[in-house]
Amino acid sequence: MANKTQLGIGAVIAVIVVAYLGVDLNQQKNQVTEPSKVESIDQQNNHLQDNTQHVDEQGNENQFKDKPSANSQNQNGLEVIRKAYDAKLSNVQVQSIGRVKAVLRDDNEGSRHQKFILALDNGLTVLVAHNIDLAPRIDNLRKGDTVEFFGEYEYSNQGGVMHWTHHDPKRRHQDGWLKHNGKTYQ
Repeated sequence: MANKTQLGIGAVIAVIVVAYLGVDLNQQKNQVTEPSKVESIDQQNNHLQDNTQHVDEQGNENQFKDKPSANSQNQNGLEVIRKAYDAKLSNVQVQSIGRVKAVLRDDNEGSRHQKFILALDNGLTVLVAHNIDLAPRIDNLRKGDTVEFFGEYEYSNQGGVMHWTHHDPKRRHQDGWLKHNGKTYQ
C-alpha cells in the first residue's frame, strides 16, 4: 500500500513538473517569436523581390498597375515597416517602395553612404543610408523620384533607417539593393 501511495505521489509530482515546464517553454517560445513575426511576413514573400518598376518613354512610372505581385510586395513591405515602427523593432529585412522626399549630402566619414529620405505610402518616412563603397550610387536622384528598396529596417523615432541596401562581400548578411528608373544598385 505504501508503494502505491508513493508511486501515486511521484506521478502527481511528475505531471506538475512536466506541466510547469511545458507552459514555461511555450511562454519562452512566444516571447522569442513575437518580434520575428514582422520579419517572417517579409520572408514569406521573398520570391517576389525581383520585381521592377516600369517606366514609359517619357520617363514616367506606371505605379505597378500591371504588376499585381509587385504591388502586393509593396503593400506587404509597408505593413512590415509599420509594424516594426510601432513595435520599435530593428534588424527587419524588408522590401518596399517610396518617393524621394529629400536628397541629402553624402556621409563621407568612415564607409561612404549616399543618403536620402523616402516618403512611404503608410505615412512614415525612412532615411536610406546606401553604402557607396560597396555599391554604385544612384546618379541623378531627384526629389519626387520613386525608389524601390530591399534592405534592413532599423527603428528610429523619426520613422526609421534603411541600410544593407547593397551586396555583402563577406557573405554574412543577406544582399540588399535599390532600384531606380529600371536600374538595380547593389
